[in-house]
Amino acid sequence: MILGKQGAGKGTQCVRLARHYVVPHISTGDMFRAAAKSGTPFGERARQFMEAGELIPDEVVIGLVRERLDQRDTRDRGYILDGFPRTVHQAEELDKFGGVELVIDLEVPTEVVLERLASRRVCVDCGTNYSLSGPPRVDWICDVCGGEVIQRKDDTEDAILRRLDLYEEQTAPLISWYLQKGLLVTVDGLGHPDQVHARMIRAVDHWRARHQPQ
Repeated sequence: MILGKQGAGKGTQCVRLARHYVVPHISTGDMFRAAAKSGTPFGERARQFMEAGELIPDEVVIGLVRERLDQRDTRDRGYILDGFPRTVHQAEELDKFGGVELVIDLEVPTEVVLERLASRRVCVDCGTNYSLSGPPRVDWICDVCGGEVIQRKDDTEDAILRRLDLYEEQTAPLISWYLQKGLLVTVDGLGHPDQVHARMIRAVDHWRARHQPQ
């Protein structure tokens, strides 16, 4: 599982780790964005919370993740969690039906994530991320699928600050919780994504070497 402020690069690094270790990448953010586009009552509810920069209620999140972790690919190969759990209560519930072996805290200063989020742009169709300094090749049209690339409504300054406040209030205590369990490793999230990826691979491999049965 990866912890870190919004804009720390969790999504990018989770995708890379999932490819490296050939395990499913379970992103609650992707799940909620798909639901918000679906037009269902649940999707509309999720959209309202996301646009306000609010966390979606625990019972909705936990139920969604429980269903996903019960699928065969996660049971057979394991998984990387991205965006869940966000609170100690969610972590306690996760222990009842899944649990984690290792938690990586991707550490990036607040001023850096603020700059990243304000600059972030995303494809409305496939979710590929871009930035003002790294735009698509042609006129804000996604390089991957040809969809429109926009600034998300929850990437405005007010919504960003609200999400960071919620992180400090509700999610940061997970760091202490997992540290007490002996499951937490901190990785420096600054630098080129390739550099951060290499640090994360070293952290995971070192953890496995220390904790695999002899």
